[in-house]
Amino acid sequence: MDRNETIKAIRKALRERSGKSWSVRGGRGSVYGWIYIDTPPSRAVDGHISQAERAELAALLGLDSVDSQGVSVPSSSAYYQEYVDRAAGRQPSRYGTPYWD
Repeated sequence: MDRNETIKAIRKALRERSGKSWSVRGGRGSVYGWIYIDTPPSRAVDGHISQAERAELAALLGLDSVDSQGVSVPSSSAYYQEYVDRAAGRQPSRYGTPYWD
């Protein structure tokens, strides 16, 4: 699954499960392959995701918490699969591992 397919799959799964849209977008330039999941600008509070939506997004993705700037998904097929599974409410079939120091 490439970056664009992954973005579409995550966006669709989050919308189906939460009943609302989420901002799921790809990086640019040197972080082109990274994917960012956040609240849409129309729901942002002072440019960041609200505390309530942080908790909701964390629950949707099966994470303990979400940063005020949302979730960053590194550029790798393992991370892509992990977050597609998480967005769909499934136990990840694969987990990404850091490839940087």
